[in-house]
Amino acid sequence: MHSETPVSGAAPGDGLVRAGGIVFIVGAVATLVTVAPLFLGTDPFPPIAYAVCMLMGVGFVIAAAGVLRSIAAQRRQANSAL
Repeated sequence: MHSETPVSGAAPGDGLVRAGGIVFIVGAVATLVTVAPLFLGTDPFPPIAYAVCMLMGVGFVIAAAGVLRSIAAQRRQANSAL
């Protein structure tokens, strides 16, 4: 089966997947930084630091939306080819 991408080289949803990956990585780094004081025996970070950790989930949802958008675009392209 031959798959064609748009002329720009980026399929629909690629930007969302890329952005979701970046947001996920920021959340993962924040999680590592926030958990470190628990192992080092130092004072914990303020609650806002724990809120930044939620970016992992947000990034995952953004990337999943990009994947679903890409799937929908491929289905539309396949249906228009028929």
